[in-house]
Amino acid sequence: MTQTPSTAPTGGPFSQDSLILDAEAEIERICAWIRESVLKGLRKRGATLGLSGGIDSSVTAALCARALGGKKVTGIFMPEHDSDPESLRLGQALAAAIGVETVLEDIGPSLAAAGCYLRRDGFIRQVVPDFDEGWGCKVVLEDALAGRGYNISWLVVANPDGEQSRHRMPLDVYLGMIAAANMKQRTRKQIEYYHADRLNFAVAGTPNRLEYDQGFFVKNGDGAADFKPIAHLYKTQVYQLAQALGVPEEICRRPPTTDTWSLPQGQDEYYFSLPYHLMDLCLYGLDHGITREAVAEAAGLSPDQVDAVWRNIAAKRKVADYLHAAPLTML
Repeated sequence: MTQTPSTAPTGGPFSQDSLILDAEAEIERICAWIRESVLKGLRKRGATLGLSGGIDSSVTAALCARALGGKKVTGIFMPEHDSDPESLRLGQALAAAIGVETVLEDIGPSLAAAGCYLRRDGFIRQVVPDFDEGWGCKVVLEDALAGRGYNISWLVVANPDGEQSRHRMPLDVYLGMIAAANMKQRTRKQIEYYHADRLNFAVAGTPNRLEYDQGFFVKNGDGAADFKPIAHLYKTQVYQLAQALGVPEEICRRPPTTDTWSLPQGQDEYYFSLPYHLMDLCLYGLDHGITREAVAEAAGLSPDQVDAVWRNIAAKRKVADYLHAAPLTML
């Protein structure tokens, strides 16, 4: 991959400091945009969003509360059978800290009624026949530094004794598991829009730039929203805003998680294959024409490893094209 040499926008050598921004100025800029977009552009009274106890939803909620006032923001907790209890606890701590209204909606029964868990488990049993109640599961990616330019996913299961095993999946099993898991995101979005409709609020989306660019969202699920106030921010910058906004320290210290599968899992293991601060550096370098050598030095990688990550980014962008696309029409 050929890159045009460039220095960091700061004028100094490219480093992790290149992603540092003026947090207070950026908060004011985003809040002004939220007020203009929600109150005037969308002509809504406030904002609603799902609260997961993660950094992105916490910062989005805090920005909306600062822009619109806590009484004009409704956060929705939507746990299900596989959710980590910590997600609800941390989400409640965030809501208390920023003073927003909240609603608790347990979507587990709805998902069970729709067959989410049964469908998922049925696909798993095609690979692991003994998989049953009391077992855990997750889907993991091969290391992005392998340099293939495409991703290989593995099924990881744990029996009731905690013994884990890793399995290759046929394509139909992988697609079936992902399809079942995506029911969770689409069910949550249905609930968000119910509350938005009853309150005449707009739905706030929570993807950061890394997730938005790389398609780490479900089409018509968590990818659906009326406005997305942090989609231009690298995840490291989201953490910078979190500190300035007074997001509870527990949330700021919590590693990014998927909270999708019954086994604990970080986002890097599920989708990005690298920690977010390294992905941010690689994405920033690619977007700003930084040399692979400069990115490699900043990230502690080799130039060949940076090339491998860039190939992975390019492959995921092809997937993201479909996720971002509006419905096709003949108008």
